[in-house]
Amino acid sequence: MDDKHYSRRDFLTMAGVGGLVFASGLPGCASTGAGGQGDFSFVQLTDIHWGYGNPKVNPDTRGTLTKALAAVNALEQKPDFVVFTGDLTQTTDDPKVRRQRLREFQDMSRGLNVPVRYFAGEHDASLDRGEAYLEVFGGQLHYTFEHKGIHFIVLDNISDPAPILGAKQIAWLKDDLARQRPDQPIVVLTHRPLFAMYPQWDWATRDGQQAIDLLMPFKNVTVFYGHVHHEHHHNTGHIQHHASKAVMFPLSPVGSMANKTQLPWNAAQPYNGLGWRTVRATSGGAAQQMREYNIG
Repeated sequence: MDDKHYSRRDFLTMAGVGGLVFASGLPGCASTGAGGQGDFSFVQLTDIHWGYGNPKVNPDTRGTLTKALAAVNALEQKPDFVVFTGDLTQTTDDPKVRRQRLREFQDMSRGLNVPVRYFAGEHDASLDRGEAYLEVFGGQLHYTFEHKGIHFIVLDNISDPAPILGAKQIAWLKDDLARQRPDQPIVVLTHRPLFAMYPQWDWATRDGQQAIDLLMPFKNVTVFYGHVHHEHHHNTGHIQHHASKAVMFPLSPVGSMANKTQLPWNAAQPYNGLGWRTVRATSGGAAQQMREYNIG
C-alpha cells in the first residue's frame, strides 16, 4: 500500500484514475504534535452485505470481504481501529439465517489485527428492530466512545423502518452534546446520510436535520456514513459528510439514473467501484485526512 502524503494538486491529478486518493482535510481533529497522543488513524469499511448472492453484480461474493480484510491487515501504518458502518449482512426474512450471517461476518472480521467497532445497517436490523444484531454483537444500536481527544457518536437511523432517529434518540444526543465543549472535535458515525441526499432512493433520514441542528454549534464536526455504495462528499454549513464506497457492490451515483441500480460486474475491471477508506489525524496541528482504496 502507498502511504505517501498527497497535496491537493496531487489529488486533482489522480482523480478518476482509481486507487489511493487524498479526498479532503477534515476540520478540528488536530493532534498534540509529532508523535503525540493525538496521532492515529482508523479504517472505515461499509456495506459488506454478507450473504448477498447475485453473480451478475459480484461473482466473488465470498472473496471480496476477504480481500478487503487482508488489505487492511497489510497497511504499513497500522490503524488504531476499524469501524464497519452498517449493512454487515444481506437482508433475509428468515431469523435463523439472519443470525447465521451475522455470526459468520463476526467470525471473519475477527481476523483483523486491530480492534473493531460495529454498528448495524437496515439490512441487519430494520426487520426486527435490531433484535438479532444485538443478540450477536451485544452493546447498543447507538452509543458514544472517546479516542485520543475525539468524541465519537454512533447514531441509529436504521432500526426504525421509517427511517428516523426518533425523539428518544434525539433527546439522548442533545444530552450527550450538552456535556461537550464548543471546540470539542466530534466524529459522527451513521449508516444512512443524515441530510436529505436523495429521499426518493431512501438516501435520507427524515428527522436527520434535528441531529444536524444540534451539532451545528460545535466547530469541529465530521460525519462518516455508508448506505449509498459510492464515495460522496457534502457540507451542511461547516459540517462535512462523507460516504465511502461499499465492499460488496456499487450502486449508481445519485441522480445518474432514473432508478437506484446495482451496477453490473465488469470483467475487464473486476471489483470496480468497490473500496474502503482510511481516516488519519496527522501531526503538527494538521486536520484529519481521508484516503480512498480500491478492492482488488
